[in-house]
Amino acid sequence: MENFLKDKDLWILGSVCLVATFLWRRLWKLFSVKKEKKTSSQADAQAKDDKDKAKQSLKGIKAQKKRKPVDSSENTSLSEPVLQEQVEKLNRQNTEHSHANTEADAKKRGKDAELIPDGPQTSASQTEKRKPEKESAEEEDDGDVFVDTEPEEEEEQQAEEDGTEKSRKVEDDGKKGEADYQKSSIVSDTSNLLHESSEEASSSKRRVTEEDLVKDDLKKSRVEDGQVENADRQVAEASRTEDTDESRESAVKELIVDLSPPPSAPFDHRIVTPKPHQIATYYTIKRDEVLGGGRFGQVHKCIENSSGLTLAAKIIKARSQKEKEVVRNEIQVMNQLNHANLIQLYAAFESRHDIILVMEYVEGGELFDRIIDENYNLTELDTVLFIRQICEGLQYMHKMYILHLDLKPENILCVSRATNKIKIIDFGLARRYKPREKLRVNFGTPEFLAPEVINYEFVSFPTDMWSLGVITYMLLSGLSPFLGDDDNETLNNILACQWNFEEEEFVDISDEAKDFITRLLVKSKSWRMSATESLKHPWLSDQSLHYRLNQKKNKCHSTHAPSTKT
Repeated sequence: MENFLKDKDLWILGSVCLVATFLWRRLWKLFSVKKEKKTSSQADAQAKDDKDKAKQSLKGIKAQKKRKPVDSSENTSLSEPVLQEQVEKLNRQNTEHSHANTEADAKKRGKDAELIPDGPQTSASQTEKRKPEKESAEEEDDGDVFVDTEPEEEEEQQAEEDGTEKSRKVEDDGKKGEADYQKSSIVSDTSNLLHESSEEASSSKRRVTEEDLVKDDLKKSRVEDGQVENADRQVAEASRTEDTDESRESAVKELIVDLSPPPSAPFDHRIVTPKPHQIATYYTIKRDEVLGGGRFGQVHKCIENSSGLTLAAKIIKARSQKEKEVVRNEIQVMNQLNHANLIQLYAAFESRHDIILVMEYVEGGELFDRIIDENYNLTELDTVLFIRQICEGLQYMHKMYILHLDLKPENILCVSRATNKIKIIDFGLARRYKPREKLRVNFGTPEFLAPEVINYEFVSFPTDMWSLGVITYMLLSGLSPFLGDDDNETLNNILACQWNFEEEEFVDISDEAKDFITRLLVKSKSWRMSATESLKHPWLSDQSLHYRLNQKKNKCHSTHAPSTKT
């Protein structure tokens, strides 16, 4: 029993010792951490003080370097007596130099020169007397140097960064830094002395009398007046330039290019089916008034008997069933197109030998006639308006998945003689584009055919854009870009994509117009601009360019007419 109690006491005593040891280690660890924190805070404070000292020393050195006219690297190793000798030597040289210059000035001025009787020379004693004044002035200047300006702030920031990097070195090399600072201050004092001597020498070149001061005041006032006048003149010129710029901007605003669509048809859009009735029952066709014609037949002016509405009757010869199917396809295409730049269909009549389409009437004639008309001054700005409207019509057609496939100046009608509004006509060769059904065609007018049509490859929207490029070329120059002596040569020129702007008709044409054509007459159809991209091109969209074109009033068509109508 006694042994058991002894073992129990020993076990309790051991446990107490373990707990006491653990607590002692914890207390020691906390004490050491506090001590380290205190030591680190003291070290940080010391580093901060050293950093501030380094900042001040660097700032002082920087300010002195800004005022130092000579290279300090050559003078740091010189002692003070040697530096003093150099100062005196420079003073003597400057005095002699100023004396020589004064004599030369006196000879030039002659009797008109006003000199003090004592002479123009400045003695060494006078310079020494003036030194304290200069030193005080320079002390004031030193105070100004320490005033931070905008460029100096960047330098001080750089100096502060350098100071932070060097703060650790300053702790170890404090004495060395102070010695360098003293040396740099000696060098700066020497440079200040040299600067003072040069200022004294320059001031001794010409003495200033009271009359000279008066003259200087007068000159100063004249200069100030001149500066005021110059400033006023500059302000006036600036205002004039601003006025011209504003007037130009207002002129650009005043030049409102009429980009509005042409007038709509005088009737709502209709879905037309051919009627097997006689057209004479409803309309009066004026056979003597031919509005146009081609391979299909002729277009005549007609009047609706019930309303008196003026319309156009397109008489298409269609004897066979195949020919009639072609005309029915044209009717179906026109039923899908409802746009101001596309001619609208009003009615259709089918007989045994022909089909007659009654359409919207426009009286301005074909765009082809304006190209070949020598009395019509077709400007580049006019061409911009024409091409923009054709693009808008094509953009709508392509959105409706319809290809025209026969774009040419003969198939573009002007709404009137007085305006530049147009409408696209003749959808006899138009086709509905179906991406899954690869479409090939072997028809069209040779001059306007795209390379893929000639090669009997698949056609798509870029096929119409090629024809637009040819039309643009013709409107600007009056020339056909690929026209040869016969159809064979024309087709070969298209396949070789041989065309250029070397003709004299393109001398005054804008670069934007040439770029527009260049982006359309591309052999590979995938690289041609679309109708939407064409409308965004600067030639069609830049108002300032339109203003310049309006100022130039260039005549864009040539005396050479393109080939006759086909």
